[in-house]
Amino acid sequence: MKMNLIFNIDLVHSGPRVNPPEPQKHADLARSRHALYSRGASVLCVENTWNFHQLSWGCLPATADATAAYRARFAALPPANFRPLLGLQVSSLGLGTYLGKPDDATDAGYTASARTAWGLGCNVIDTAINYRHQRSERALGRAIREAVGRGEIRREEIVVATKGGYLPFDGQTPADAAGHLRRTYVDSGLCRPDEIVAGCHCLAPSYLDSQIERSLQNLGVDTIDIYYLHNPEQQLDEVDAAVFAQRMRAAFETLERAAGDGRIALYGTATWNGYRVSENAREHLSLEELVDLAREVAGAGHRFRVIQLPLNLGMPEALVNTTQTVGREPVSAIEAAARLGITVMASGSLLQGRLARRLPDPLRELLPGPTTDAQRALQFVRSAPGVTVALCGMSRPEHVAENLGLASLPSLSEAEFRKLVV
Repeated sequence: MKMNLIFNIDLVHSGPRVNPPEPQKHADLARSRHALYSRGASVLCVENTWNFHQLSWGCLPATADATAAYRARFAALPPANFRPLLGLQVSSLGLGTYLGKPDDATDAGYTASARTAWGLGCNVIDTAINYRHQRSERALGRAIREAVGRGEIRREEIVVATKGGYLPFDGQTPADAAGHLRRTYVDSGLCRPDEIVAGCHCLAPSYLDSQIERSLQNLGVDTIDIYYLHNPEQQLDEVDAAVFAQRMRAAFETLERAAGDGRIALYGTATWNGYRVSENAREHLSLEELVDLAREVAGAGHRFRVIQLPLNLGMPEALVNTTQTVGREPVSAIEAAARLGITVMASGSLLQGRLARRLPDPLRELLPGPTTDAQRALQFVRSAPGVTVALCGMSRPEHVAENLGLASLPSLSEAEFRKLVV
């Protein structure tokens, strides 16, 4: 069924702009981690990664029992505040970490925000290695270390998601940015120049392996619960469909090996345009084709199970436009995911803060219950059929407290939501 949003939020939007060890070593490290699991390690592991010691707070990834226990601690919240994700219990709102300066103050803000969120019933955190030049991952790693160390949470209770694909700087933008990227990624042998598109994006297997390991170090965990290929449609700027398919196959094979090694649990694609643009657009991604590819690579038990795409009051395309085909039937991106058994995480729920204020009064009337425009915008996204988690960037604890006030309210009913779309 084709739907249209009743209210047209007139906003100009575009995709987020980003600043432009060998596989066997990674596999050996993963096996050593799992040897610790078998000996019952559950709180603190000391491991040697590359050439230094790192403390990893909690060896286990998110588990069904632990996330269920986390949900039980918030039994006073409406049931819809938690949703199932392949046996896990995840909150309907998740903490994003995209925006902000690469400085100590923003680091501290994200660390405090994560700990505040975990105390208010939000157990999903989302980041990317290139966000703020790896500082967002490290800020979340600090939050995990502090919260687990003080008994506020267990690592197994939270779902940690990150992304790889864009070539990240390390802490700050270097004076010689191009030279830094060449030395770090090309001269080191992690990728070839022809495997990099737009001067900033790469899906080469050795590169992805190194990025997974670096993210594990930044986050201080032994397993990343969800690892996304970050905007893979970026590759289509410079390569044709056949080369793109080859690169995605190699990337999926790499991620399946990483899952087998225990370095990641699930993987997916975090996109901006890929799933919501028309099928004749150069950067269009077919979800059905990617699911078929995952099956070819790893069979029915493949770990390609989650996608991330933007959805908000100003960008409803993933919900209302028929940009995908499943079994020859045109459907929306979110409907395609539902039919293919793929979980949807919605990004950009507040459109980088532009929907946090000054919503039209008639629209406010159709979103009863929330007390702020930010809550109203989040309510729309988390209530959308087929959306499991609405992600929202929050670098200040007071914003976390305000936005997670929504958790005390039920999601919109189907009848209430249908008043917003036709």
